[in-house]
Order: sequence, then C-alpha cells, then structure tokens
Amino acid sequence: MAFVLSLFAGRLVLLQGVDPDSYAQAATRENTKPFILHATRGAITDRNGVELAVSEDAVAITADPTQTKPVAQQLASILAPKVTGTTYGKLISAMTGKGRFAYLAHHVPPTTWSAIQAEIKTANATISQQNKGRPQDQAAPLLAGLYTEDDPIRSHPNGSIAASVVGVTGADGKGLSGLEYGLNDKLSGHDGRAMYEVDTKGNKIPNANHTVEEPKPGVGIQLTLDTDLQFFAEKRIEQAVKQYKASAGTVITMDVKSGEILAMANYPSFDPNQPVTKTTNLSNPALERSYEPGSVQKVVTMAALADAGLITPDSKLVVPGSIDVQRRTIKDHWDHGTLHLTAAGVIAKSSNVGTILAARQMQIPQFVKYLHDFGFSEPTGLNFPGETNGRMPAGDEWPEISRSNIAFGQGLAVNAVQEAAAVNAVANGGIYVPPKLVRDYVDANGTTIPNQTAAPRRVVSEQAAKIVTTMMEAVTSKKGGTAPQAAIDGYLVAGKTGTAQQVVPGTGKYGRWATSFAGFAPADNPRFMTYVVLHDPVGARGGGFQGGPVFRDVMSYALQKYVVPPSGAQQPSIPLTW
Repeated sequence: MAFVLSLFAGRLVLLQGVDPDSYAQAATRENTKPFILHATRGAITDRNGVELAVSEDAVAITADPTQTKPVAQQLASILAPKVTGTTYGKLISAMTGKGRFAYLAHHVPPTTWSAIQAEIKTANATISQQNKGRPQDQAAPLLAGLYTEDDPIRSHPNGSIAASVVGVTGADGKGLSGLEYGLNDKLSGHDGRAMYEVDTKGNKIPNANHTVEEPKPGVGIQLTLDTDLQFFAEKRIEQAVKQYKASAGTVITMDVKSGEILAMANYPSFDPNQPVTKTTNLSNPALERSYEPGSVQKVVTMAALADAGLITPDSKLVVPGSIDVQRRTIKDHWDHGTLHLTAAGVIAKSSNVGTILAARQMQIPQFVKYLHDFGFSEPTGLNFPGETNGRMPAGDEWPEISRSNIAFGQGLAVNAVQEAAAVNAVANGGIYVPPKLVRDYVDANGTTIPNQTAAPRRVVSEQAAKIVTTMMEAVTSKKGGTAPQAAIDGYLVAGKTGTAQQVVPGTGKYGRWATSFAGFAPADNPRFMTYVVLHDPVGARGGGFQGGPVFRDVMSYALQKYVVPPSGAQQPSIPLTW
C-alpha cells in the first residue's frame, strides 16, 4: 500500500508541481471547440436600391465524430436527401473520422435544418420507446452530435436580371464570376472566430472561458444599372436573338453626360439561383467578348476627320463601286457604279469605299492617336474581371490596308462597352466620359462612399461632334437612310448601323457576321446612348432592320421612364449626293 501511495504522490507532484501549466493547456485544448463567425457579405443593388444579390440566413451543419460515430448511418440517412453538395458516403466518412469537429454541409436553409431536427426528434422518440425495459448496456444510442454555425447563403431576389454582370458565388461563399468575383475582397468582409469550452457532448459550457473575434461585415455595392430598364433590355435582346437565330446579343444603354451604364443586357444568360454546372456560361460578353465592330466605327472615323478640319457634312466625294488597297479589293455592301456622295451621304448609306477615301486625308499616326483617345485598345476603367482590351495593330506605322479597314470597322477588335463609350463621346459634344458601372460603396454603417472614376477628357471639338451628329441624323431618315426602323416618333434620333465580318475561331478566315446599331436621343440634346449588337444572325443581315428596332424599343423605354420630353425637332435637310 505504501508503494502504491508513493506512485500516486509522485504523479501528483508531477501534475501540480513540475509542469501544471502544460497539462492545463492540454486539457483546455481537448475541451475547446472553434467556431467560425461568418461575416455578412455585402449586398449588390441597382441605382434605386433594388436588390440584385443579398445574403440570407443559412447554417453550416457540423458534427462531433466522437458522438456521431455510433449513429452515423441513421444520421446520414436523414441528411443525405435534404442537403446538397455531398453524398451519403461522404457524410458517413465525416461522422466517423478522427477528432471532434467536421463540416457536413454548407449553406443549409433554416427550413431544411428545422426539418432535419424534426426528423431526428421523431427518430429519438422511437429509439427511447424501444429502449424501455432494456438493460443499459443493450440500449440503442440516441441520434446526437450534430451542430450548426451561421453560414449565410447568397440569393438573387430578381433572378436572372443582370446575372452576367452581378455574377455568382461558390460553395465557399467566395465570388466565382462577375462583380461577385471582381469585388470579392470588398463584398466578403472578414470572418470572425470564437473559441468555446465544451462539455463531453460538445455543448458550449455557460459562463466558461471563451474568446471572440467579431466578424467585419462586407461592403455593399450600388450599381448604376436600372433594374426596370435592364429587364426590358434583356427581354428585347432575347427576342431579337431568337428572331434572327443569332448565337448571342448585347444591349448597352448609357447616360450621355455621366457615363453611367443603365443597362448591360446579354442573351443567353443564366439563373444565378440555380447550381452552377460545368456547362454554365458565367461570362459577361458585353465586356469579355471582342469582335470587329463594322460600320458603327465610321462614327469615330468621321469625328476624327471633322475635328482635324478635313470634312464637313457636304464635303464632296466621288465614290466608285470598289477600291483597290495594296492588291486587295474593298467593296460596299451593295453593288453600285460611281456615286457622287457628300460626307453625310457616305454615313447615311454606310459606304466603306467613301469612308476610305475620306480617311486618306489624315496621316496614319494622327488617326491612330484619335482611336486611342476614343478608348480603343485601352481598358474601359470598369476593372471587370475577364474584360478584354480589344485589339489594334501595334504602333502607329500601319500599312495602308490597316488604316483602310479600320476606318470602316474591320481589322480592329473591341468590346461592346468600348464601342458604346466611343459613340457616347460624340453624343456628349466631343467629351469622352469613362463608363461607370459601380455608383457607390455602402459600408456596414450605411455610409455611402462614391466610386471615383477617371476624369472626362475632350477627344474632338464640340463643332466636330455636332457635324457628325448631323450626319448620323440622316441615318434614321426615311429619305435614303439605312435605318428608318430606328426612328422614334417625336424625337430626333442620331444613329449608325454596322454589319461586320467575323473570323471563325480556329480558321483565321472570315465566315461569320455581327450586325449592330448605335445611336442617341434626343439628338438635339442627347440624354441616352444605346448600342445593340447581334452575333452570327442567320439569313439576311443588316444593322438597320435587325439592330434598329431593338434600339428603338429600348431607347423609347428609357426616354419614357425618365420623362424626357419630345423636342419636336425635325431632321435637317442634308444633301446626300451632289
């Protein structure tokens, strides 16, 4: 007995006298459980506060394997049909593993967790009934060991509206695409962390030692988009894509003075409330797709020439049916003999040959500088993930064929926002306003922080912009214009059509088309600019009869919603020929 007692005494001396702190810390670690305190992700809203992406209450289901191991099969049978992102086998593995903590499922709606709890309660009632009268060592264990922690789920109250712009988040709550990805650091905030002492069943011990690092909520994002206009534009471009059997389409509407994008609509799109699959296309073609813009680019060419004092609306040009440039023959989209067109007539009839002849008056380096000033081959400043800068030949020592092609919209690649912003500069009296998609940031206290963008810059004179606007007004005229379908009753409309060849991927050869229309209204005091592009339409092609009606409908909606009164101004009588 003395020997045994001496062993106990030695052990007590070791525990209490030699190294008591290390044993105390080990005991604390064994009985301490970490809890992640998830930060609330910032909401994404439109310009009027309409919610496009918000975080809703949900939980992550966790397990203490020391408790769930004996009843893992029963619990897995209850969980597997009700939670997503896992399987029966994975649940079994997690609930029978080592340690005292394991995640089973993320982003589980409260209603689903309530249903799980109810089923567990019913099952335990049955087990308790069956255990009555049995010896303790023969009683079946009750279902236990499941816990939860806050794990908000991302929801899109307006469904697919602006889905390609807003983007989606993944199972980990981080952004996968769109602004959710591009602004993830701002939206996410910072998770907190709590450490609690727990009992042998894994439950928190009231009043026991614990540490808490509070989470920091994410910043909210208010966009420039108008949900009503966005919805209308999405439905209208969907109709056009289906009508002309195109592969895709985009509509952009900008506020002329501020550069704020009121609509950025793409079709096809997707439902962000549905699980993302490998086949889900999460891209935003308005910024991520580059293409050759075609004759809409003539607006920029003519603006540069007018600014340099090289053309006026009634400048006279002798336009043959075709022209040879470095052993390549370039034609207009319709067959004709020699025409006597004014510069306004070149735009109204969208003559490639006439545009080339006019552009030859300007030195190539000067022409290249104008293109860069208008934002081509440059970032838009939106900092959208995956955005393309487009493409232009390097430097400013271009061969004549490059200058000729680019003058009428072939040989360079753009994204839709770049082209829209360039045309918007003409609408804005020659001042380029960097496009804007994020209007404000809103912190957790509700404080609004305006999003700063680059300063506007003058790219052509006000007189040059007016000259080109006058020429564009002839495009929607019923007397010789290429897009009378874009006219809006009561409003003076300036516009330009585009029909451009596109290279078939992997071939290096032209074989596809893109048709487009860009314009603004009221032309005598521009308020909105709208740009429409359809990719790969089948059958007859034309920016006027395909893009024009979409422009008309979307622009009309914007003018009516924002109560822009008709000016009643009449289209000026401009000679198209001489």
